[in-house]
Amino acid sequence: WIRSSPDPGDQKSVKIGNQNGKQFNRMEPVRVLITGAAGQIGYALAPMVARGLMLGPNQPVILHLLEIPPAATALEGVAMELTDAAFPLLRGVVATTDPEVACKDVDIACMLGGFPRKAGMERKDVMSKNVAIYKAIATSLEAHAKASVKCVVVANPANTNAYILKKYAPKMSIKSISALTRLDHNRMVGQIAEKCGAPNTDVDGVIVWGNHSSTQYPDVNHGTVAGKSIREAVNDDEYLNGEFVTTVQKRGAAIIAARKLSSALSAASSVCDHIRNWVVSMEGKKYVSMAVASDGSYGITEGIVYSFPCVCKNGEWEIVKGLEIDDRSKQLMEATHKELLEEKEMALACL
Repeated sequence: WIRSSPDPGDQKSVKIGNQNGKQFNRMEPVRVLITGAAGQIGYALAPMVARGLMLGPNQPVILHLLEIPPAATALEGVAMELTDAAFPLLRGVVATTDPEVACKDVDIACMLGGFPRKAGMERKDVMSKNVAIYKAIATSLEAHAKASVKCVVVANPANTNAYILKKYAPKMSIKSISALTRLDHNRMVGQIAEKCGAPNTDVDGVIVWGNHSSTQYPDVNHGTVAGKSIREAVNDDEYLNGEFVTTVQKRGAAIIAARKLSSALSAASSVCDHIRNWVVSMEGKKYVSMAVASDGSYGITEGIVYSFPCVCKNGEWEIVKGLEIDDRSKQLMEATHKELLEEKEMALACL
């Protein structure tokens, strides 16, 4: 491996999180792990983190980049480019194929690495590959990351990969593991803003319920555009209940059809948003969508990783409770719930 930073074990503890307006400890760099770092999303994410889009414009970082051995040479190229960019906030790069080295003392873990579904593969085959990957990385994270580590799983099936990570890292806090549905959340914001001719910042309170898959439920019933309800602002329930939902659900496939490659730029940007709103500040948002371990809220099976509206404070997420759910929404939430339960059983059968 390449190591161009101080030894991880030499670093003092770094406290990160929403400090209610107080500054971070600006002297100590935060260690950010990116698995699958030579892949498309990793290549887009690493410079965003190094430029301060994840943790803010004054927070130094050390990037821990992990890849599988066949991608070691490509990873070396990524590390060279990061050095060449001379990012002011980047204090070092640990580029390695050793999970224990990669996980050593990390504060943030962005889990992009996974086995993609290929032509002719059954869902169970893909699930089996990813269960093995996340079972292994769970052991390394639990043993070597900081106790306060915050993890976001991006590789599909993201919710179920996060469930496996949680299952095989039992000493880690249940509040430290999440899966990314912020990309779907941001897709909702972009579609509504475009439809209304409004800035993205005017759209708030949208929710992604359930799985990061085509069964997810993009819910606008609690959202606003410049303070006006989304349904009132758009004034087209047929669109909001039909084309809008399918556009968000199938956006990833549409991008693959257009680019011949999967979403990378938008996924990487959403990872930054997810972590920043979790550990730095909510930035005035009503709530954000995060796939987290269910506590039984809204009738969702306790323990499965399901996307809920969340609020974050002092580096901790909480599921927003007590939202009014209409009958249509209940049905759509249950459909994605059912898929996650099926994925969970499929994953456990692979062990």
